[in-house]
Amino acid sequence: MDPFTDTPRVRSDSMSSSVSQGSSSKVVLRQRLSQLLTCIEDMSSDDEASEEVSRTLDEAFQLCGRFIPTDAFRLHIVTWNVATAEPPEDVTTLLQLDVQPPADLYVIGLQEVNANPVRFISDLLVEDAWSHVFMDTLAPRGFVKVTSMRMQGLLLLVFAKQFHLPFIRNIQTTYTRTGFFGYWGNKGGVTVRFSFYGHMVCFLNCHLAAHVNYALQRVDEIEYILETQDFDLSDTPNVRDHKVVFWFGDLNFRIADHGLHFLRSSINSGRLNLLWNKDQLTMMKKKEAFLQEFEEGPLNFKPTYKFDRNGETYDTSTPKTWLGFAKSTVLLPLTMYRPRPLQRCSTTLFFLLTSLTWGLLSVWLGAWHRERDPPSGKKRKPAWTDRVLWRIKPKTPPSEEDDEKASTSTDDGLDEYPLLVTQDKYTSDMSYGVSDHKPVIATFSLEVRKCFDTPLVHVSPLGVWSADQEALLNYTIQEDFMSSTWDWIGLYKVGFKSAFDYETFVWVREEELPETNEVIQLSVDKDEIPLLGGHYVLGYYSTNMQSIIGLSANFQILESKRAVMEGLVPENINGLNE
Repeated sequence: MDPFTDTPRVRSDSMSSSVSQGSSSKVVLRQRLSQLLTCIEDMSSDDEASEEVSRTLDEAFQLCGRFIPTDAFRLHIVTWNVATAEPPEDVTTLLQLDVQPPADLYVIGLQEVNANPVRFISDLLVEDAWSHVFMDTLAPRGFVKVTSMRMQGLLLLVFAKQFHLPFIRNIQTTYTRTGFFGYWGNKGGVTVRFSFYGHMVCFLNCHLAAHVNYALQRVDEIEYILETQDFDLSDTPNVRDHKVVFWFGDLNFRIADHGLHFLRSSINSGRLNLLWNKDQLTMMKKKEAFLQEFEEGPLNFKPTYKFDRNGETYDTSTPKTWLGFAKSTVLLPLTMYRPRPLQRCSTTLFFLLTSLTWGLLSVWLGAWHRERDPPSGKKRKPAWTDRVLWRIKPKTPPSEEDDEKASTSTDDGLDEYPLLVTQDKYTSDMSYGVSDHKPVIATFSLEVRKCFDTPLVHVSPLGVWSADQEALLNYTIQEDFMSSTWDWIGLYKVGFKSAFDYETFVWVREEELPETNEVIQLSVDKDEIPLLGGHYVLGYYSTNMQSIIGLSANFQILESKRAVMEGLVPENINGLNE
């Protein structure tokens, strides 16, 4: 058994704190089962036994059915500081694509993606290299990019199995800069939130202030991010209003006090537990109430920072210098104070303009910092800088009025739509060496009782589709939602990468919007249909929800006669291709 990868399962749920885990509901369940056993022992006749056992079992199993969710989904989270490196050719082991059961959602948080001015401008126009490698790997497996969020070097990607797309709604993204007094995005957090089968979930990817002496600054930064990030929906205006929040990234917390020799000795001997009590995040959780709301699995894997590149050896060189000062010290003064709300007013244009002056500013600030705090030349100590935590929204304590109502309620305080979170794995992957950080992987089981399981829109093709004739499709609004004349229906090849990876599209009704259950028929020009045919799917895209809210079943487009005429495929004569 590998001591660095074997971790116990950690579970929490939406009905109680992580400590109680629905203990009150379990007590009631035990009471019902205890009654059952007592009844069986005290029965006086077979008729009484049958009736009493039936009634008590019915109560017990009804309670079980309400307490235990009926659907389970698997979430795979990756966090990795890639240190401006180009992506590796193969990320299969990082995504654990062959593990059973397969994942339903992939959430990938990267830090220090190459964001020099030229690269950053290029990435605004086309997908960056890291997004491409993950999309190219996951799309053939039936995963579609739900959304992404980029802030300079911070990148957050969310992928879902194609059939989950209609049940992922109300997608919103935001960001917070904490570098350079809140004006620069080299540090901060990017967030994606959405409704998953009616459950509000939130993913926060952070890169916090570096170096061992800035633990308090890191706490201040994450508290600021949690307090200031907001969303448009009234029921979840802030990060902590979501039913579950996953917080991860290069949080930069270090191992305090212990010397380099003791650290390496403890790591090499597998006695990682000797380092846990000096982990700064663990220490800060004991002092900060808001951090105590977040859970984390045991750190049974080697510290993921700092490694020599392309190897599994911890830092063996002194910090590199640039123009006479330590490269790592350039950004230190830029994250020393609490950021101000003004940082939220800036735009991408601000990023581009400040990028042009960044070099000169770095030289001046680096030289200033070197004068006041010269680099020691010591090797960097290993640390668990890369982390994955999660938070279940605490149950709101009932008011006195609610207490009176609860005393007469038969609900027993159970959540009608519970969400259970179980961490299945928390580890790192040492096989990747493009960065001085190793990627961290966390997998979770999300057991949920779905709030709904019907798409908002039903879409279907009509008749035979080929580029030889105009094609027809139907769509029906099955449930009222905030539709728009800017909504559209896209034609996607099976294995498509994102909502915008369509072959062609048609706008929905241009004038008045359809009524619920009204069947609308649209046509697709034959010149827009792929000549070679293949397997495709239709998807209704909502501009207000920023997601595909209706998918057709897969269907086949036939190869067009025009494809032969235009020489795209050889002509078939007597069963043989010329």
